[in-house]
Amino acid sequence: MAKRAKPTDMMREHEDAMTENKTRQTEEPVEDFLYAVDHPTRRSDALALNEIFKEVTGFAPKMWGPSIVGYGHYHYVYDSGREGRSLATGFSPRKASLSIYIMPGYADFSDILGRLGKHKMGKSCLYINKLADIDTEVLKELIRAGLANLDKKWQVNPS
Repeated sequence: MAKRAKPTDMMREHEDAMTENKTRQTEEPVEDFLYAVDHPTRRSDALALNEIFKEVTGFAPKMWGPSIVGYGHYHYVYDSGREGRSLATGFSPRKASLSIYIMPGYADFSDILGRLGKHKMGKSCLYINKLADIDTEVLKELIRAGLANLDKKWQVNPS
């Protein structure tokens, strides 16, 4: 039977790098990204979402990776020991739809979602085709509820 090799320091560094979040906060200007969105409706909706998120959160927008606009952040540590930093809430004006990162996945927001308007759900992501399809006041309520729920588990900090 072959002996199992002991992990080297280089292997450990590689494993640590593999567990880091791929999406990290950058210093790219949010406005440059938003104004560069090709589709005029998607660009207009993205600019409106930026104003909504700034109003509701009170946080300055920051780019997370090349295409996510985030507001606030939190540091997490899982039982496994894995830890990292992630945006607290935000959105991305994708080609197919607006992806809105609101719900941390720890609570049921079906009551609020029932009043939102036309949308689809992912695990912790909300998809809408255009802002005209939803009630933006309900969206604001959902952003607040998602942040409050997240803050119960992990402290939410300003951008």
